[in-house]
Amino acid sequence: MRAQVGRAVGVLTAGAALLALGGTAAQADPVVPRHAVVVCQSASFYANYDSASGPRGFKRTLEHGNKIGHTPGAHPVYNGWAATFDFGPNDWGYVRIECVGGYGSW
Repeated sequence: MRAQVGRAVGVLTAGAALLALGGTAAQADPVVPRHAVVVCQSASFYANYDSASGPRGFKRTLEHGNKIGHTPGAHPVYNGWAATFDFGPNDWGYVRIECVGGYGSW
């Protein structure tokens, strides 16, 4: 019993030291979006996605060939709506995944 308590105190002390040094117990590294382009004639770009009602907050229409970014497997896709970075104004939003393509083309 004393050995278990000693180990638990050691783990808690190590965790407190990590937090005191500015670290966190779980921290994800940001993923830079892969270069891609809009492959549809036009694509609606929304500010957010709500799982109950779909895309929210229309921002603008992206045209064919606009430079965007999305990293498959790292950036979320909800019901066909992909988290996408628009390199023009440098902001994030959601666009249909089938309109994202041409990875690495620029």
